[in-house]
Amino acid sequence: MSSGEWIAVGRVGDIADQQCLRCDIDDEPIAVYNLGGEYFAIEDRCSHDDGELADGWVDDGCAVCPRHGARFDIRTGRVMAPPAYEDIHSFALRVVDGVIEVRDDRD
Repeated sequence: MSSGEWIAVGRVGDIADQQCLRCDIDDEPIAVYNLGGEYFAIEDRCSHDDGELADGWVDDGCAVCPRHGARFDIRTGRVMAPPAYEDIHSFALRVVDGVIEVRDDRD
């Protein structure tokens, strides 16, 4: 699989509201979140200490790292609270015929 391909990661309805699904694309751990029926994909990695965000929880549109409480905007990957200070990547995502697809668009 090459960078830039759309990869099916699940179906609408597979992820409950305010929850996430883990997947790997090009060996990159990604967390796909459902926020009120809108879907977003971010790195499943806290920029503070590489904790898995999918092990944390969602609070007010943010993924909260379970290790030290750093917060990241699920829509953009922007860091919202320390101890993290570096944003994480937000991946391209689309829904086609009920299938959630993510693309590694870092290149």
